[in-house]
Amino acid sequence: MFHLLLAVIYLSFISLGLPDSLLGAAWPSMYGEFGVPVSYASAVFMIISAGTIVSSLQSDRLTRRLGTGKVTALSVAMTAAALFGFSFSRSFWTLCLWAVPYGLGAGSVDASLNNYVAVHYTSRHMSWLHCMWGIGASVGPYILTYAMTSGQGWNMGYRYIGFLQTALTAILLVSLPLWKNGKRKELSGEDEKDTDGVPKEESRERAKALTLPQILRLPGAKSAMVAFFCYCALEQTAGLWGSSYLSLHCGVPAEEAARFTSWLFLGVTAGRFLSGFLTLALNDTRMVRLGQGIAALGIAVLLAAGTGAAAPFGLALIGLGCAPIYPCLLHSTPERFGEENSQAVFGVQMASAYVGSCLMPPLFGLIAEHVAIGLFPVYMLLVLALMTAMHERTVRAAAGNRRRRL
Repeated sequence: MFHLLLAVIYLSFISLGLPDSLLGAAWPSMYGEFGVPVSYASAVFMIISAGTIVSSLQSDRLTRRLGTGKVTALSVAMTAAALFGFSFSRSFWTLCLWAVPYGLGAGSVDASLNNYVAVHYTSRHMSWLHCMWGIGASVGPYILTYAMTSGQGWNMGYRYIGFLQTALTAILLVSLPLWKNGKRKELSGEDEKDTDGVPKEESRERAKALTLPQILRLPGAKSAMVAFFCYCALEQTAGLWGSSYLSLHCGVPAEEAARFTSWLFLGVTAGRFLSGFLTLALNDTRMVRLGQGIAALGIAVLLAAGTGAAAPFGLALIGLGCAPIYPCLLHSTPERFGEENSQAVFGVQMASAYVGSCLMPPLFGLIAEHVAIGLFPVYMLLVLALMTAMHERTVRAAAGNRRRRL
C-alpha cells in the first residue's frame, strides 16, 4: 500500500508539471486570436499567481480539515476544469476568469503534497519527485506543439492536458484510502502515535490551524520565507532573462541563445535526479549549501566570461546549483519547525516563493531597460547572497527549536 501511494504521488508530480509551462509556449498563438497586445500575458500570469498565493496561505486550514488526499484530488480537478475553460475561451476576459481556478488549484496542492512527502518520505524522494515535475513541465509544450502542428490549434493542446488532469483526478479519488493507510514514516515503517495513543497524523489534522501572525512568530519562519522568495527569484530571473543576456550582452545569435537557455532547465532536472543519490550521504543543510556553491560558481563563470563563449556554461551551472536547493529546503521544514507546524509553514513558504517569482524577474526587466542588461549576473549574485544569509539564519534558529523540543 505504501509503495502504491508513492507511485500515485510520483504520477501526481509529473501531471502537476504538465500545465505549468503552457501559457508561455501557447501565448504567441493566443494573443492575436484574442486581439490583445503580447504584454497581456503578464495579466494572466499575475491572476494565476495571485490565486496560487491565496490558496497556499489557506493550505494549512484545508489540509487539516480535508486531509492531503482530498486536497490533492480537489485541486487537480479544479486545475482540469480551468484547462478546459482555457481551451474553450473565445475572449481575453473569459481567459482571465478561468485563470482564477487555475491559480487556486495550484497553490494548496503544492504546499499540501510537498508537506506530506517531507513528513513521510526521505529526502531522496523529494528530489526525485521535483525531477518528475520538471519532466512534466518539459513534456507539456511538446503536447501543445503536437496539437498545433497537426492543425488542431492551441485550444486542443490545453484540452489534451485537461484530459490527463481529469484522469489523474480519477486516480486520486480511487486512491483516497491509501492516504489513510499509508500514513507512516518510510524510515521507521511504523505508525507514529502521540502520548494519548492517537496516530500523529490524525492528531496534526485535528489541531487548530495556525494564523499568519502565529506562523511569523515561529523562530526562523521569516528568514525561511525570505530564502524561498530568493530561490524562486533566482531561478525565474535566470530562466526569463538568460536568453536575452546571452543575445544582447554576449552577442550570441538569438536562436542559439534560446537553445542555450534550455541548459539551465536541463541542469535543474538532471541535478535533481543526481541529488536524490547525494542525499544518501549529505543531509538537507549540506545539500542546500552545495547547491548554493555551484550556483555561485555558475554566476562567477558569467562574470568572468563577459562576452565570451563560456557564458552558456555559466547558465548550466546555475541550473545544476539550483537543483538541490528547493527540494531540500522543503524537506527540511518538518524537522526545523516541527511536524505539527510544518503544513502552516509550508503554506507561507510557498506563498513567498510565488511572490519572488512574480516580483523579481520584472524588477530586473526594469534594470535591463533603464540601466544595463549586463548587470544580470550581479543581480543574481545579490539574490543568491541574500538567500544564503537567510538560510544560515534559519539553520541557527532550527537548532534552537530542536533544543527547546528536547
